[in-house]
Amino acid sequence: MLERSSMIAALEDQSSVWDFIIIGGGATGVGVAIDAAARGYRPLLIEAHDFGKGTSSRSTKLVHGGVRYLQQGNVSLVLEALKERGLMRQNAPHLVHDLAFIVPNYTWWEAPFYGIGLRLYDFLAGRHGFGTSRNLSLKKTMTHIPTVETEGLRGGVMYYDGQFDDARLLINMMQTAVEHGAVAANYVEAKALLKEEGIVRGVLAVDNESGAEYRLRGRVVVNATGAFTDTVRQMDDAAAPRMISPSQGVHIVLDQSFLPGDSAIMVPHTDDGRVLFAIPWQGHTLIGTTDTPIAAATFEPRALPEELDFLVTHAARYLSKDPVESDVRSVFTGIRPLVAGENEGNTAALSRDHTLHISSAGLVTISGGKWTTYRRMAEDTVDQAAVVAELDAAPCKTHNLHIHGYVKKPEELGARAHYGSDAFHINNLLAEHENWRELLHPDLDVCEGEVIWSVREELARTVEDFLARRSRMLFLNARAAIAAAPKVAALMADELGRDDAWQREQVAHVSELAHQCFMMPGQE
Repeated sequence: MLERSSMIAALEDQSSVWDFIIIGGGATGVGVAIDAAARGYRPLLIEAHDFGKGTSSRSTKLVHGGVRYLQQGNVSLVLEALKERGLMRQNAPHLVHDLAFIVPNYTWWEAPFYGIGLRLYDFLAGRHGFGTSRNLSLKKTMTHIPTVETEGLRGGVMYYDGQFDDARLLINMMQTAVEHGAVAANYVEAKALLKEEGIVRGVLAVDNESGAEYRLRGRVVVNATGAFTDTVRQMDDAAAPRMISPSQGVHIVLDQSFLPGDSAIMVPHTDDGRVLFAIPWQGHTLIGTTDTPIAAATFEPRALPEELDFLVTHAARYLSKDPVESDVRSVFTGIRPLVAGENEGNTAALSRDHTLHISSAGLVTISGGKWTTYRRMAEDTVDQAAVVAELDAAPCKTHNLHIHGYVKKPEELGARAHYGSDAFHINNLLAEHENWRELLHPDLDVCEGEVIWSVREELARTVEDFLARRSRMLFLNARAAIAAAPKVAALMADELGRDDAWQREQVAHVSELAHQCFMMPGQE
């Protein structure tokens, strides 16, 4: 069993000095923990909430080089991302797979223009390519995406990129880090940085479950808090200039009838300048994303009415079946931790290159970047942080490091392929109790036993942890998640030793969260 109590016990040893203390349990922070542990260093990762609570569970579910970055002329970023895309599929094939995208053509120039650009995309991918792009006739385009808007349609261009389940991959990454010797504790919050002679030497942290306080000592502290990067930087230096220019991206989820089949739609240029995607995802249709500059990051960002209207309107332009608000099963919003630039009024134009900053007090901050390049970001961070910590140099080992759950042929695992090699163990668990095979809700293929598994093996601590990140119920169908919450709470309470009051609080929290942040305004 993977138990949080063992993680907390490691924090209680006040004589311990960690090689790395990593603040932030998203893709970048967990990636740093994997890299450091694989090299033989001793990393501790702390996360104030749950792993992937923020941006890392709220992406567009794409592993991609970035077609729009090619349009911007950022070839170096595209090259790096295409290579990393290939490594993600290689190391976690149970969660990363190929996906065909079609750019529908409605004017005469789109076929040659996008056809040439996407062939360049293929060329840059080289041996890491996911498939060969090609132009499609009108008939072929309609075969691949039968619900595409046909008025004025001339054909399409097909290309290939990757798709993944972001939160599931993050949980498997956390398990990978622990298997290599890292300690990873969720719900442990960094309250202050500890300094000796003006140099950062640790973190004052609080266990948000028990209230216990820990003075954690480390040779180097890494700030990998994404959209909240500046909060930690200002713990080091109250006058530190702002590094992050946050932007939020909103997605809506519809049922599968809006985009049946296995192909996605990519619209290269929308009214706000962003690329728009319509993607098949876990038996549903995902539409995203917007790009709206925001003043400050929050842990529960909310979609603005104009963003929701933008997505519904644009979906209607490109789908023959026009969605209305009542068709929306779920809404989710992620915050992009974009590194501030001169053109902050248009965050769609800001670079997704990552930035590594070392303060005069030795705080190492890694910011920017994107999900696809998490491994490279971690490699660069560990390289530099090891120097700050005065550790012996050790080579990166993550290029060919399999992520927990790795199997060569996940398609042979059936409905639980997303668990990878853990699917065998889950099936054994489900055999222990007949009820554990029952679905939590008839509209979603998630069973009761998966709740037990998430507590015992994936450090799930709250009902939200399970509904949002161990399963994706809240992201796929918010009303179904609300309906399932009482059963999830009861199952978790038995495992965690919680009382009835805890169950009521958990159910109320999920219901409030779903209504405020995961549903269209006015939906019940």
